[in-house]
Amino acid sequence: MTDDVDQILAVMEVAFDPTYGEAWNRRQVEDALKFGNCHYSLVDAQGREPLDGESAAGFFLSRTGYEEEELLLIAVNPHYRGKGLGRALLETLRIGARSRGAKRLLLEMRRGNPAESLYRNVGFHAIGERREYYRTPGGQRLDAITFACDMD
Repeated sequence: MTDDVDQILAVMEVAFDPTYGEAWNRRQVEDALKFGNCHYSLVDAQGREPLDGESAAGFFLSRTGYEEEELLLIAVNPHYRGKGLGRALLETLRIGARSRGAKRLLLEMRRGNPAESLYRNVGFHAIGERREYYRTPGGQRLDAITFACDMD
């Protein structure tokens, strides 16, 4: 798992704009994965599970709850964006979540996140908003939008 955590951190480092402070640190990722209800997947540049020694191009991290699965983090290395990797990760999430008994996927993102179009294209819709929920490292307050995707 340590190698996979390294892969997750490497993708976050290049994928997340530090202006927003969205990337997790090693301890946050490791602590999430210690619990049996958190799951992740890595993909290579072709959307497959990376072979030993191969770098990940993207990942997701999710948490299972009663009949729901929450997408905690998802990222694709900017060099590989636009090739369907985000969509492939979300489909892997959907398949895994369904097998774990989830009837609905949830996620929360900051307003203005460019991934919103991807989420909407795969069936997510806004169900709520949290005004000034996120705080950037520079102190700016940003709204959060909660999205859901029913898996019926």
